[in-house]
Amino acid sequence: MKRLVLKTVSLLAIVFFISCKVSAQQKYTTHNVKKGETLTSIAKQYRVTPYSILQLNKELKNSEDIKPNTVLVIQTDGKVISQREEPKEKTSIAQDTPIDYKRHRVKKRETMFGLTQRYGVTEEQIKKYNTQLYSEQLKKGMILQIPQYPEIEEEKELDLEIYVVKPKETRWSIANKYGITVDSLVILNPELPKNSTYLAEGQELKLPRPKGDSLNEQEVAIFESFTVPKAMGIFRVSQNYGIPIDSVLKLNPEINKQGGLKEGMVLRLPKRKTATEIVNTDNYIFYEVKPKQNIFRLTQNLQISRDSLFALNPELENGLKAGMVLKLPAAKSKQLAVKNALVLDKINLIDSVNTANRPSLLFMLPFRLDRVNFNDRKMTKSQVTGRRDMSAALGLYTGAMVALDSVKKMGLSVDVKVLDTELNFERTKSLLQQQSLMNVDAVVGPISSNLLGEVAVQASNYNVPVIAPYASESELSHNNVFFSMPNDETLRTSILDYVASKKTKEKILIIADDKHQAVKDSILSKFPTARVAKMSKDGSLHLEDFLLMLSENQEYWVFVETKTPNLVASISSILNAANSEKEYTVKMFTTNYNNAFEGNEVSMPHLSNLKFTYPSAYRETPGDYFTEAYVKKYGNEPDRYATRGFDLTLDILLKLAYQKNLEATSQLIGLTEYSGNKFNYYNNWTKGYFNNASYLMQYDELQVKQIETE
Repeated sequence: MKRLVLKTVSLLAIVFFISCKVSAQQKYTTHNVKKGETLTSIAKQYRVTPYSILQLNKELKNSEDIKPNTVLVIQTDGKVISQREEPKEKTSIAQDTPIDYKRHRVKKRETMFGLTQRYGVTEEQIKKYNTQLYSEQLKKGMILQIPQYPEIEEEKELDLEIYVVKPKETRWSIANKYGITVDSLVILNPELPKNSTYLAEGQELKLPRPKGDSLNEQEVAIFESFTVPKAMGIFRVSQNYGIPIDSVLKLNPEINKQGGLKEGMVLRLPKRKTATEIVNTDNYIFYEVKPKQNIFRLTQNLQISRDSLFALNPELENGLKAGMVLKLPAAKSKQLAVKNALVLDKINLIDSVNTANRPSLLFMLPFRLDRVNFNDRKMTKSQVTGRRDMSAALGLYTGAMVALDSVKKMGLSVDVKVLDTELNFERTKSLLQQQSLMNVDAVVGPISSNLLGEVAVQASNYNVPVIAPYASESELSHNNVFFSMPNDETLRTSILDYVASKKTKEKILIIADDKHQAVKDSILSKFPTARVAKMSKDGSLHLEDFLLMLSENQEYWVFVETKTPNLVASISSILNAANSEKEYTVKMFTTNYNNAFEGNEVSMPHLSNLKFTYPSAYRETPGDYFTEAYVKKYGNEPDRYATRGFDLTLDILLKLAYQKNLEATSQLIGLTEYSGNKFNYYNNWTKGYFNNASYLMQYDELQVKQIETE
């Protein structure tokens, strides 16, 4: 088996080397579609197949999408053929299938050479379609079928310029600026990563020179006269008019004749363009037009009037085309689903399942079967309930099984394999050596952060994503890891942003123990006027000092930051008493909800009276579809681990069933939400994918309820 794997890897390496070698020889050009041109005529012009054009221009679904002014990217073989070449040389180039045939009756004394010169074809091409000539000589009266090939035009070098990415620019904003599709931008810059849309400030891109910037369009350009002032060089003229130096020289040959640019010289130059506004993520969001969309449906989906859309995107006057990048006002991001300044189409993953895709999942969880004695039920139960790693693994696994049952009902087949890591590094390493990841679409697990790095490194060799079920971040960078839990910073930001959006005249107070001074500072950075309560030496709240901070007829919003249950119980009791006296109105918050707020010492009625609000990665939804299915399958209510197992597995499977590329689908879909968890991954370049989706929960009327946020 090992030898077979090595052979397969070696074969793939050879194929990769050959493909790299071939692709290095390929060249590309662009073609601006003119009126009357078709996909077939353009393909013949460049001696490529219509299919190859459609493959390179993903926005085109069929020949009907070819419209005037569409910019196509076309692959060429790098051979430049001049129209001035002699017919014999020209026809020496291998031809594709003839586009037509011409009937010719052989006259007296005609020769094969004369026919090749007359019709611009080779002797072999004539024989190919007149096979009798392989055995017979050319005779008077013979009727020949002469193949006709498309005229070979001179191949134009692609007129490219180097563009330097500016701050807050994206692939979509640059594609909009140049009037090309994002697919075309990626083809022209093959070094761009396939699993990320990230662009770095200062990064250089190759892009088609805008129309009017080169002399190819000078016949339609509007020219003006420019008198050269004193001490102005040709470089400054080029910069002021936004055209290359060679274009200035071609338009004004007298510059070379007179030995350079002279003061007082009158130049003929294209009329200067008006200064364009800055197009970046500060000012605009962007939308990529999908196939078969029309203007009416687009204006409805984007919640914008036709006039406003056309005013922002005047190129729409030439027609709506798939792949176009449209810009919209940045303010629209409040109404639309937007990620990284790109408007996301609302895609229902359940309705978009492609049963032809068959996901393959590998679960690597610490079931600890090496330590379980199944003959001793009491001991086994004690181990399962007493060990957090086993509870987390078994809960996640049982929830995942319900998710597999759900997708099976949708007609989706899934290949699943489950491995017990035993929470042991050597065991995990051995499993990875035995288990090939070549055909695996995603690895779920492991739970331990010590094992996650090893699995991530091995999986990265096969470009396999690894989903960390309970981790929010790692000390190491792993660009193929999906950290499915929102981290502390994400949770803290969500509650602080919520409070800031609701705050009017309320006063902010902070109660933080010694271990939470950094959290205190982050709250102060958001609310600089907040006051910090004094803590006693024993770690308790300095009550007298705190009460002096309160004023009558004033509402206070108090942040409590601690992991000590007794302190939570004491503070919530004090705040509840202040509320009961009706002299103050007090609400309680925290940026880090932990076990201290669920301790037996803490009064739930107190928290309810204080409208205690906190951020959470999880919510409870009793009685939903998953709960009913879980009870039916296992006979008991699911815990948080089981709910997470269901949500996480269902999310992975639906995304892989939509498009068998977890990274691409996650970026395309954006936010997804299931029974008790939601996911919205963003790519932090080399560090991995992080989930920035969370809930805001509030104690109210002795229940914990989800707060609906804008």
